[in-house]
Amino acid sequence: MGEPAKKFATYDDLLSVPENLVAEIITGELITSPRPTAEHSHASSSLGDEIVSPFQKGKGGPGGWWILDEPEIHLSGDIVVPDLAGWRLDIHPSIKGRKKYHEVAPQWVCEVLSPSTARTDRIKKMPIYLREKVDHVWLIDPIMKTLEVFQRNESQWILLNSYVGHELIRAAPFDAAAIDLGSLWLD
Repeated sequence: MGEPAKKFATYDDLLSVPENLVAEIITGELITSPRPTAEHSHASSSLGDEIVSPFQKGKGGPGGWWILDEPEIHLSGDIVVPDLAGWRLDIHPSIKGRKKYHEVAPQWVCEVLSPSTARTDRIKKMPIYLREKVDHVWLIDPIMKTLEVFQRNESQWILLNSYVGHELIRAAPFDAAAIDLGSLWLD
């Protein structure tokens, strides 16, 4: 006897998830995860602080980006909520609109890994970002104090660099200004 047909999650399913959870739909499956820990939130907000001034506001850097915390992004049937995402202004000139979500793939995504999300971020979401032609993905592990920088190369991700600890770094696509990696960690 065959298995019953898989029921694909809908946007209404996603909207019915309690607000204390982060909800995504990936390959038709509703995936929920708890709100981030202090280490996770600190890494994400600190990275946002490091890149928004030079890359969104043009203070000490070139500007030319929109950077958003936890945007809901609808991509070919998948609904993802990366920790941070960035759109280049020359490609996506405005993020204003009446919708609560975005339907244009960003050029950069950052996922902050936690024990409950690392597998989803690496195994399920990175292929979506590749399919949708996101140029760069950063994976931050606030427990191991590491940053992995990936660049899309047509059909695969290429690891450009791995950073650890408290370095002052320049990493694509934000290599026009230095980022204090140590500011991401709760020590």
